[in-house]
Amino acid sequence: MARPDRMPRPARRTEAEETKHREVMKVFTGLLLALFVAMLSGTIVGNALPVIIADLGGTQLQYTWIVTAALLASTASTPIFGKLADLFDKKKLLLLAIGLFSVGSLLAGSAQSANTLIAYRVIQGVGMGAQMALVQTTIATIISPRERGRYNGYMGAVMAVATVSGPLIGGVIVDTPWLGWRWCYWSAIPFSLIAIWVLHRRLHVPPSTRRKPKIDYWGAALIVMSVTLLLLWLSFVDTSFAWVSWQSAAMLGGAVLGTVAFVLVELRAAEPVVPMWILTERTTALSIVASFAVGTVMFAAPVFLGQYFQIGRGYGPTESGLLMVPMMLGVFLSSTIAGRLVSARGTWKRYVVGGITIQAVGVALMATIGVSTPLWVLGIYLALMGIGQGASMQNLVLAVQNTVSLKDMGAASSAVAFFRSLGGAIGVQVLGAVLSAHIATLLVSRLADAGIPAGSLAGGGNLDVAALPDDVEAIVRSAYGDGMDLIFLIMGVLAVIALVAAILMKGSTLRDTVDLEVKRAVQDVKSELPADDTAETGDDEGPARRAS
Repeated sequence: MARPDRMPRPARRTEAEETKHREVMKVFTGLLLALFVAMLSGTIVGNALPVIIADLGGTQLQYTWIVTAALLASTASTPIFGKLADLFDKKKLLLLAIGLFSVGSLLAGSAQSANTLIAYRVIQGVGMGAQMALVQTTIATIISPRERGRYNGYMGAVMAVATVSGPLIGGVIVDTPWLGWRWCYWSAIPFSLIAIWVLHRRLHVPPSTRRKPKIDYWGAALIVMSVTLLLLWLSFVDTSFAWVSWQSAAMLGGAVLGTVAFVLVELRAAEPVVPMWILTERTTALSIVASFAVGTVMFAAPVFLGQYFQIGRGYGPTESGLLMVPMMLGVFLSSTIAGRLVSARGTWKRYVVGGITIQAVGVALMATIGVSTPLWVLGIYLALMGIGQGASMQNLVLAVQNTVSLKDMGAASSAVAFFRSLGGAIGVQVLGAVLSAHIATLLVSRLADAGIPAGSLAGGGNLDVAALPDDVEAIVRSAYGDGMDLIFLIMGVLAVIALVAAILMKGSTLRDTVDLEVKRAVQDVKSELPADDTAETGDDEGPARRAS
């Protein structure tokens, strides 16, 4: 009779799980809002930049730095705030980050010159990087890896949709006369305020176990310096100075020396920004390699697709954004579905490997496109890229979070996010340089074949294609339309590298406790209990309580 008495327990557990899910979703709404506006701010200005530069009287160099300044600040701040999350109150840090991002957005929308806009974008970028690191760390603090799969699906969908839909939203804002480019920044503020209100009321996170936290100031300074020098070099090389020059040696050499010094400091620091043992763990190291490659495709693809559709195919900003919708839908659906499957099955590797495989196929197919490729064919290729990205992106973070204790969750999560952002920053700069050189070669060749002097393209980086003579305009558009194949070919190589890294990762079963130490305690207690007692506990919480 004892067994029938215990039969109702699963029903009660299911009801409790549903109640917990509803409570988590209330908090999750605020977290997703914060994440969405942070990610969106990095891409929404893409289609608005020509209008912004014209209105503020900026130069081509300032055009680039309006994007690079925020990306640089975001990349450098991600690991720092990830580590701070392990040392201090995560809720207060998250509210501070959202507030800082809101202030940066308000100032950026009020800028009266290109230089002040760049400065305000740095403030916005710091808040953006902090939000991305803290949101992922906070989720890992309140939800176990096994349950986190379904929530990571939502988060991955929001991140990728924000990345892909940014150009579309920015194009619509710019094309709407009563809005204007300033609302590309101001539109984030209401959503940020709602996120602050929701999180202030609903979010509750466990306090840090460190009684006397020590901040690794030297490590933070060195990582910021190294990343800044690297991105500065990538931004200016081959434009302001040559590849082989004292400026290149100073910047690149400084970045290398700074990285070496950073590693030495982290090995000795009491509370390192990036614990070196995290990078030597197999799953984390391979996840970082895969995330770097996936990040390059994730951030670079929308940038170059915008050029392909607008310059190569002659579509407007809003139309270009709409043509990227298949990729956005692929990301949204696959991220949500894969997240639920991960939670249901308790494993992650098959979805990471499968997702990166599909992404690699999509990128490889994109390497065959030209100026006359049918739009429906492009839609299929973009959907494949989106499906692969959605299934793999957040599960790479989940794989790492499953291997570390709660006390190191911020550092581990932000390490993956840092290298993903770094991959995007480096990818955009390097692929942009490759594209410029490739387009220049195609233009010289095609203009010569048509008997048109290269001087017809006066204007350089500020080229207004529509203002060119018809025969020259057709050649320029064909060069941009046919020149994208090389960019996606390089992305395809990176996708294959990511696939190899994912295959080499060691698969694991997702734990159903928030902290790794709790899981180990549960296993130790269960191993000491008689078989009947272990079976009667029914879940991990009972043994965990007795162990404590």
